[in-house]
Amino acid sequence: MSKLPDFEGLALFAKVAECRSFRAAARELDLSVPTLSRGIARLEKRLGARVFNRTSRQLALTAFGTSLLGRATQLYRDAEEAEALARDQSASPRGTVRLAVPMTFGVHWVAPLLPALLDRYPDLSVDLHLSDAVVDVVGDGFDAALRIAALPDSSLAARLLCKVSRFTVAAPAYVKRYGTPKHPRDLDPSHCLAYAFRAGSDAWRFHNGRKEEVIHPMGRLRATNSEALLPVLLAGQAVAALPEFMAAEYLRDGRLLPLLADWQQPGGGLYFVSPTTRHRPAKVEAVANYFAEVLSDPVWRWPSRSKK
Repeated sequence: MSKLPDFEGLALFAKVAECRSFRAAARELDLSVPTLSRGIARLEKRLGARVFNRTSRQLALTAFGTSLLGRATQLYRDAEEAEALARDQSASPRGTVRLAVPMTFGVHWVAPLLPALLDRYPDLSVDLHLSDAVVDVVGDGFDAALRIAALPDSSLAARLLCKVSRFTVAAPAYVKRYGTPKHPRDLDPSHCLAYAFRAGSDAWRFHNGRKEEVIHPMGRLRATNSEALLPVLLAGQAVAALPEFMAAEYLRDGRLLPLLADWQQPGGGLYFVSPTTRHRPAKVEAVANYFAEVLSDPVWRWPSRSKK
């Protein structure tokens, strides 16, 4: 005999007692009368006593059944309430979403979007994890992550929110001192700053439609957060490859200049990543749809353009 209580049998018993009829209970539960009868018989065999006295015309609780009914009914009601709560949670956004986001992008572009998200969904909370290290979404227990990359094949579900361009930049003081590079080979690798968490950070790959040139950055600063590169960059001491959402502000006001306009480094995309899209909780689906809405045409584009 299974050590697990016969919850189904107890629920069937409670429903039959409530309806005072096998046929009426079967109709409400969308079961056949024989299926219902077998469930009650299985429960009686397990408990070693009858719960109903039955004739072709009459159904009555036994004394044993009467003593059991209160607790069986409570179990049935508790199960109904638990299922209703679960359905409600899966149908409407509520609860906490654990979201992993790159540090600089999260501080400057995700955090300012959260007030509107929380206002839209009053029963939603966000646990925001900021780190440039790539987290294990499943292993670390996150509901979702925002990632900026050219994503490799993965078992995770990834939704592209927008493209993210990358710019090779330097301060005017650097250009004045070292000149404007016309070709990637004109870059001094010892002046090129490295971002530790960038995929393939040991190589900058430039394309101009026909050719590829590779530069290995060997600058005197290497950081796990791209924003930490800015002081050395703005001081005119180095060159860096920055994502558009970070470079645009400085390109607009002239503190940084774009280099090698005829050459591009491969960009990537901003992705909303979650363990799966199948039976995804409403809270995660709501966050995914919100970011898809507000970041599909981001305001950081450079040259600047009006937002839709």
